[in-house]
Amino acid sequence: MSKLYFRYGAMNCGKTTLLLQVANNYEERGMKVVIIKPFVDTKGNDTIVSRIGLSRKVDYLIKDDDNIKSYLKSCYNNKVSCVLVDEAQFLNKEHVDELFLFTKKYNIPVICYGLRSDFKTEVFPGSLRLFEIADVIEELYTICRCGKRAKFNGRIVNGEFVSTGSQVAIDGVDEVCYESLCGKCYLEKVLKIDVNNIDAEER
Repeated sequence: MSKLYFRYGAMNCGKTTLLLQVANNYEERGMKVVIIKPFVDTKGNDTIVSRIGLSRKVDYLIKDDDNIKSYLKSCYNNKVSCVLVDEAQFLNKEHVDELFLFTKKYNIPVICYGLRSDFKTEVFPGSLRLFEIADVIEELYTICRCGKRAKFNGRIVNGEFVSTGSQVAIDGVDEVCYESLCGKCYLEKVLKIDVNNIDAEER
């Protein structure tokens, strides 16, 4: 029985690059894949773009109110071997549930790539549902500027880290960008907490 996979990590851990590599691996063996992503991710519009310059047009953009059952059925009818989902954190609960059911009904794997949490360390709805029901959960790693493993996403607006704002703000749009941070650097750079000066009682 095929599985629903969730491969997650902080910004710049290579999620999109890995997705494109997986697509290439299938296609080199003569197998068909489809790539989908949520419509809310306006970076690249109908194209996914990796930080190292690789890109590819997606096959389907999912709007929040879309019922994706018919599209997934068409994947089965067209003999698709794997469904790849970029920016899966922006999916809603119903979409994740449909992807899970699809893997079981049609025996076709679905591999989702996305962030665990937002710039306030709060989990995204799509990610939460994937953590709840995905068959396989894998963390992808990247490093903080200090050299430690990065698990958090710092949002930078006009050159300054911010800790307030809406959950969704697309990288590269309206002077917004992100930096992957370890826990210590997140506290210091985003929340402005001097970790070294926290006394023993506060720890």
